[in-house]
Amino acid sequence: MEEMKINKILKKYKQIFDDLENYDKTLELPFHRKRIDITLSVRTINKLKKESLETGKPVSHIIEECLNN
Repeated sequence: MEEMKINKILKKYKQIFDDLENYDKTLELPFHRKRIDITLSVRTINKLKKESLETGKPVSHIIEECLNN
């Protein structure tokens, strides 16, 4: 009975347990934000700024959505 409960919890929260296991190895959580410098063409920057103004979303959120879809 207890083993069934444990397995159910492990299955339901698998991603969280995986994230915590990764944190133990790297000391980084996947939902923390980290600033990086990248080089983009002027055309791409302008497209991102336009999209940001139209949607009201920060450029970083637009990029994350594109990469995660």
